[in-house]
Amino acid sequence: MKTQLLFLYVFFSILISSNILPQSITKEIIENAEKIIGIDFTDAERDSMLTLLDEQLGNYQKIREVELANSVSPAILFNPIPVGFEFPKEQDPVQFSNYTYVKMSADKNALAFYSIGELAELIRTKQITSTELTKFFIERLKKYDPVLHCVITITEERALRQAKLMDEEIATGKYRGLLHGIPFGVKDLLSTKDYKTTWGAMPFKDQFIPEDAAVITKLEVTGAVLCAKLTMGALAWGDVWFGGMTRNPWDTTKGSSGSSAGSSSSVSAGLLPFAIGTETWGSIVSPSTVCGTTGLRPTYGRVSRTGAMALSWSMDKIGTICRTAEDLAIVFNAIYGQDGIDQSLYDVPFNYNPQINLKNLKVGYLKKDFDKEYDFHRNDSLTLAMLKNLGVNLIPIELPVFPINDLAIILSAEAAAAFDELTRSNKDDLLERQIKNAWPNSFRASRFIPAVEYINANRIRFQLNQEMGKLMKKVDLYIAPSWEGENLLLTNLTGHPCVVLPNGFTENGTPTSISFIGRLFDEGKIIAIAKAFQDVTDFHKKHPAGFR
Repeated sequence: MKTQLLFLYVFFSILISSNILPQSITKEIIENAEKIIGIDFTDAERDSMLTLLDEQLGNYQKIREVELANSVSPAILFNPIPVGFEFPKEQDPVQFSNYTYVKMSADKNALAFYSIGELAELIRTKQITSTELTKFFIERLKKYDPVLHCVITITEERALRQAKLMDEEIATGKYRGLLHGIPFGVKDLLSTKDYKTTWGAMPFKDQFIPEDAAVITKLEVTGAVLCAKLTMGALAWGDVWFGGMTRNPWDTTKGSSGSSAGSSSSVSAGLLPFAIGTETWGSIVSPSTVCGTTGLRPTYGRVSRTGAMALSWSMDKIGTICRTAEDLAIVFNAIYGQDGIDQSLYDVPFNYNPQINLKNLKVGYLKKDFDKEYDFHRNDSLTLAMLKNLGVNLIPIELPVFPINDLAIILSAEAAAAFDELTRSNKDDLLERQIKNAWPNSFRASRFIPAVEYINANRIRFQLNQEMGKLMKKVDLYIAPSWEGENLLLTNLTGHPCVVLPNGFTENGTPTSISFIGRLFDEGKIIAIAKAFQDVTDFHKKHPAGFR
């Protein structure tokens, strides 16, 4: 009986926040609440709980007097590790391709679509300076942002200061590695001590968080140059922010998808060599798909979220959006690992070698999903055929059967908690999107998710993790349609890493993509097989016409 009472608490919290709370709870109020949460009590049971519910309302009021910043995480941490999982222990030397062939193009505009490795060779051999390269990309950001709406803040002063330092180091013989002097951008949910951090949302458009996010610090230690804070769907949903809709460079009448909207749009258009994005449920995979970029969503607990806006503490992941698979490895090698603050992080080595023997891999594929008729079916079928031609032995597999879409209440409940004050203050009215399928309405509705259901959803999630652990023992990785079926949400719930890369175009000329899913902490392998695919295809080398 006491357990069932938890279902009702959140209903009465709404009454408090709406200032329509009666002097005391009545049996009629309880009966109405039962209809919302799908449970029935007897009249005697309702009568018995009246005093306890009044006490709970007092508890809520006291709890709400405690100020909770978005950066404060709950004392409950998600554990993605299945029972019996063996962590990788050996750190092999991380190897990258040989870029010594690279020469400066006579057409400077060609630099817009060089890979990180190629730009790094130009800087290392002093064919171009970091300052020159930084100014080049800042000029492109200024030129094309009015078309794409992909930039919130250009961090020009900071960028030129860092670039100057990198050039001085090169002059003295100090070289930090492949990211030395390379410009980049970040989704504007990562804090920067010198500039505003807006989260793409009107209520926070003047927000200043005086610290650098851990990911930015790690990148700058390796020599990278922060040039821009990029757009995101407001509070990490979609591609609409307080400045409008971020555009897809392949079709500027359409959005770039979200929520890492600006990160994908800017890289696709050649405004930056790479950008940092985040994913909770598709926010790297989706914009990478429509913009034709190559994206990495790492394992949950792989990259520090210190200094990042929290949406769902048990699902948020920080990754990278680039033009090539190996670029993913270059950036990831700089940002993964512990930071001494984020307690969700694991200390696990990253092993990457581009020389991978595809014939030795056990590669699964979601046969039932690929056999369906869906938008990318033709290009995905050609991708599977290409992989077979490369010697990959494809093994049909099926994902564990659970009510995956219903488990999305986990994200909804955590997001509502992350922006509790926004809802109670009615500042959610300031958000651009006020339709039914947007954050303001979702935050309000999610307050009616009972604590018991949230906990039980996570218990089912535990079972899902165990079954995925068994499946991933049978294969080294598997291939999935990027959007079809339940794989995208399922693997965001379990925390498995994903590489998404372009594999063709629609009849309208916009990109399509395919996804590679790896074992926990095995980003190196899925990046390597993605590179093998890109070595024999040129989809990633095609660029939107209006930005060449």
